[in-house]
Order: sequence, then structure tokens, then C-alpha cells
Amino acid sequence: MSILFRAPREHRQLQFVNPPIPPNSEAGGFTSPDLTRAESSLQKIAVWACVNLVATIAETMPLDEYVEGEKRPVPLEPWLADLDGTGHGLGDWLYQYVFSQMLRGNAYGTVLERDKRRGTPTQIVLQHPDKTRVRRDPRDGHLDWTVCGQPVDASKMWHKRVFPVPGEMLGLSPIELHALTIGLGLSSLNFGAAWFRDGAHPSGILTNDQLDMKDEDQAKTAKARFLAAIRGTREPLVLGKGWAFKAIQVAPNESQFLETNNYTSAECCNIFGPGFASVFGYSTGDNSLTYTNIEQRSLDLLTYAADPWLVRIERVLRMLLPPGRFVKFNRAALVKTDLLTRYRAHEIALRNDFKVVNEVRDDEDLAPVEWGAKPVEQKKPIPIAPADPSAVDDDKLPGGQ
Repeated sequence: MSILFRAPREHRQLQFVNPPIPPNSEAGGFTSPDLTRAESSLQKIAVWACVNLVATIAETMPLDEYVEGEKRPVPLEPWLADLDGTGHGLGDWLYQYVFSQMLRGNAYGTVLERDKRRGTPTQIVLQHPDKTRVRRDPRDGHLDWTVCGQPVDASKMWHKRVFPVPGEMLGLSPIELHALTIGLGLSSLNFGAAWFRDGAHPSGILTNDQLDMKDEDQAKTAKARFLAAIRGTREPLVLGKGWAFKAIQVAPNESQFLETNNYTSAECCNIFGPGFASVFGYSTGDNSLTYTNIEQRSLDLLTYAADPWLVRIERVLRMLLPPGRFVKFNRAALVKTDLLTRYRAHEIALRNDFKVVNEVRDDEDLAPVEWGAKPVEQKKPIPIAPADPSAVDDDKLPGGQ
């Protein structure tokens, strides 16, 4: 006779919500009745990692302003340094902007100030995409905007999109379009949480090959005594005659659902670009892709994952600047190299007059020197003595010695 039971465990209230679809009034894409808010998709770690990575890079990477035809950066426009006027700075604004675009394909803002001569916005407060609505009047094509349920004049609204579709005003929402993939990942998390929280299987079997446990009360008594003996103690358990206990083991790949989670994580990364899955180490089916060093990993991150989003930001900000001005992220700040590689690159730049000493010192956070503004006078290389003295040609020595 055997008794199936679940060992005592701590019960924790875990709740996972299905990923949402933001209500887009004019956006294309597929819909699912189970999805209501895009932020719920961030419970899938891969989605959060991709969005947060790009947003953090945009927030922290140095941004320089340039004049057309000049190579030296100029100071940022004062209003651009705090674009929404809240005092949190441009980095905070860029983080919000990237989140809106990557999750919903659209970013909305209300314009509070404009340049008096050019008419371009100089103060934009970003609005939550789910609280922003737009409807095109079929009679005259006029756009009716509302923010938090309040009507806003179309001249005060600012809208930028990604993933545009012909004939549609709004961009596609990646979360809405790929709701099935993200939902599968969250469903596996739901199942895994229920497995560990509720115990989808008995943790062990208590058997007795000499007693007939047909009486339900007798079985409950045996089970209660067994649990009382093992609860809250690490003392050895001694069973009576005929009793045996066998724990039910679950394979890690079954209990943690690693294969399903890894698959959906890689798919979620691919939603935002071809390089994210490899950067985060998710298996994409091509085991030949490897990273040789930190520098190469940083280059792959910049080239295949983050750079397209950075280019979009540069274009948007350029539209706000006066004619002949543009901004550019200092991508070199993202590529980290070891000391020896960096010094070799400096030496090549100095030898070929790509840089002067003060530029190299600035790269290394060192103060300039008086003589460092001119190209370095090239010196003849110092001959290196051969390691084997017998290899020396005596006829070429001074005095023929």
C-alpha cells in the first residue's frame, strides 16, 4: 500500500499577467483579447533586457552636436540638454522615448515651446502611448488628438513612429504584432510558477509492503505521523517495519522548462533586431557564432543591435536643431578595449598623423601638454639586436670587427 503526499512548502503568491496590446486607433497588426498593456510583456526577461539595453545606451552614451563641414563638436543647445523642461535632462527623455518606440512603435509628446524663428519644438513632454488617442476625420482628414481623455490641438502634438505601414498613420507595435510569441514565453513562466508553487506532482511515495492501508483514516494517520517526524527538523528519519519512502525526482530540464524558456527568449530578442539574442547568449541554432573578446562583443552589440535605434534618435533630434546642425552619439564610448590594444591604436594614429598627442591624451582622460598640438616628429625605429650572436655579420660591424 502506498501513500502519495506533498511535502510541506512555503506558499508564495506569484502572479504573471499575459502580455498586452496597447490600443492603437490606426495601427495595423494582429490583436489578442488577452493582452492589454505593453509593460506586461517586460515580465519576459528577454523583452526587458532588449528594451532596457537600448534605452540605457541612449541615456548614457555621450551625445555631441556638430556644425556641417566641421569635425569638432560644439556645445549642445541649452534647450536640448533638458528637452522636456523637467530638470531630469536629455538622458531621461531619451530613455522614455526609446521605451515608447520599442514597445509600441510610436512616441507621442505635447509641444510646450517652439523656436520663434524656425517654429520647431524646443520643449516636448512625452506622453504615455496608451493614454494618447488619435482619430482622423473622414470628411476633411483633420486629426483629433486626446491625451488622458482631454482633447489637444493637433498643432501641439508631436508624433514619431517606427515600423511604418503604407496607408497607416501609426507605426506597428512590436508587442502587438508578436503577442503570440511573447505570450508563449509568459505561459511557460506561468506553468513553471504553478509547478513550484502548487506542486504539480507528489514529492514522494510512502509505502508499506506488510500492512493493508485500505482504511482511509489509517492512511491519514500514517501520513500525518510521517510529516510530523520530518517537519522542521533535520534529524534522521527512522521508519518502522515494512515502511519505505521514495522521493520523486524531476529532471531539471522538465522542472525549469529551460528549453522552452530559451527558445522563447531567443525569439523575443529577434523581435527587436538580429543581434540581441547573440549578445545575451541565447541559443539561436547556430553554434558557430562565438565572441573572441570584449571588444568584438561590444562591436557586435553596436553594429547589429543598438545602432539602428541610435541612428533613428539622431535623425529625430536633427529635425529639432537649426539648419546646418546635427547630433551624433560618440559610439567609441561603447567599444571597450584592453590597455595594450588601445595604446597600439594610439601609436598607429600618431604615426600616420590621424591624431596629435593632445587628442590621444584626451582619449585617456589626461591633461593636454604644450607641445601636444602638433604632429609628432617621426623617429627612426631603434634596431633590435638579434637573439643569436652567431647571426651577426662581422663585416657590417664598425671597423670590420
